[in-house]
Amino acid sequence: MSLIDIPPSSFIPDSILRLDYEAFYKVNEQWHNSFFDTVLPFIREPSIWIPFYFFMLLFGLINFKLRGVYWVVFFIITAMLSDYISSSIIKENFTRLRPCREPFLVDQVRFLVSYCPRSSSFTSSHAVNHFAISMYIFTTFKKSLSPKWALMFLWAFAISYAQVYVGVHFPLDVICGALVGLIIGYIPAKVFNTKIGLLQH
Repeated sequence: MSLIDIPPSSFIPDSILRLDYEAFYKVNEQWHNSFFDTVLPFIREPSIWIPFYFFMLLFGLINFKLRGVYWVVFFIITAMLSDYISSSIIKENFTRLRPCREPFLVDQVRFLVSYCPRSSSFTSSHAVNHFAISMYIFTTFKKSLSPKWALMFLWAFAISYAQVYVGVHFPLDVICGALVGLIIGYIPAKVFNTKIGLLQH
């Protein structure tokens, strides 16, 4: 891929944009193998993460009874808030073509999924949503259960990385999405821990 004539962006500085394209090139075109080609398109699908999050809701209800009901309510609020902020606020105000729709890259992107969304590439809603939920789960579970729930961030990272790998997002989209998600997930978790909590006061 030639990175000499990178198309300009209205809100991303050229120096950052160049690094973003270079990172995309490495993830999407250089750092690939048959295992990732099979697994990464799969883990980003709702058929994988919806059952997992449904299990987490049941886990909260079964283990924490009434407090678990409140935990589920805050979980749902976190998910709805993260999706709204990413899809209806950020994407509506920061327009960027996805790699799979960028004319500059159309013949060079390794596109590994069946559909390229028409919505703005910035930010990645997958990254915002999964990092928000991961932060919420970790922050509410780390004291009542175990700090090992930090492994949730690996789950969010894998899904976000897959978005770049399959060609539907640039690295900057998922990095910024992850940061936004971490903030969104922390606030409801902090409120929940302060006002309710999973441990008996």
